[in-house]
Amino acid sequence: MTTPGFKLKILTFISAVGVFMLTPVAAHASTCVGTCGTGTANGDVTLPPGFSSYNYVTTAGGPAGGGNLPSLFGPAGVTSTNGSTFTTDAFTATAGELINFNFNYVTSDGSSSFPDYAWAGLLSTDGGSNYLIFSAQTQPTGNTVPGETLPALAPGTALVPTTSAIMAGSGSDGGPVWAALAEDSGSCYDPGCGLTGWIESQFTGEAAGSYTLEFGVSNATDTAYESGLAFAGVEVGGQPVSSVPEASSLALFGAGLAALLLVFKRRRRMW
Repeated sequence: MTTPGFKLKILTFISAVGVFMLTPVAAHASTCVGTCGTGTANGDVTLPPGFSSYNYVTTAGGPAGGGNLPSLFGPAGVTSTNGSTFTTDAFTATAGELINFNFNYVTSDGSSSFPDYAWAGLLSTDGGSNYLIFSAQTQPTGNTVPGETLPALAPGTALVPTTSAIMAGSGSDGGPVWAALAEDSGSCYDPGCGLTGWIESQFTGEAAGSYTLEFGVSNATDTAYESGLAFAGVEVGGQPVSSVPEASSLALFGAGLAALLLVFKRRRRMW
């Protein structure tokens, strides 16, 4: 187990990168707050079945409030600190149309006292209803989805498979090895660190309208021991949403990366 204390962080910040298959909606093009990127098989994070890459958000380098659960869904039940959020291009959906994506929640912070979390929200762009359709939270045992202290998921949500227990990574004490966790790759703070592996999230509870899908990940209580959410295959009615990696698109389009280097110190504060 890694002992809390001062850390020197050397982080490579990767800007949000998307593969654009459709013309984006001008007022609602994909955006990133914090640290977002695209990745391939790396460490313990494999490629999602049938895909050549994935998108991700990570708390590493994320600003204060960057990954907070939107207040319109209610309080998260934990004190959010820093993180990142990725928002897709806008799209339309008919009532009850299947919205699905694959996710892999990865965390180096398993402590019940510092419960990192992730979420996905279906947000209306035309004044309609909003839906919390996915949440995850670090747990020492049991399922990570939905997040234990987060608001209830909207009716019409389902997981395939239905269980989401954290699996140990290949790092020290079961810590997950993944470059998106920066210096915390391979580290573990308390039982509950690791990754869920790839799981499909399905939702069929929406009203007809125009939406964006937001993915967020946040530290809670402190800013130490990073977490990330990898996701891929965002589809509406079987059609891929623009700006998210899709299996056949990567052979046609390239993805660019912009990097910044930041060195900083941080200390886990214990309460």
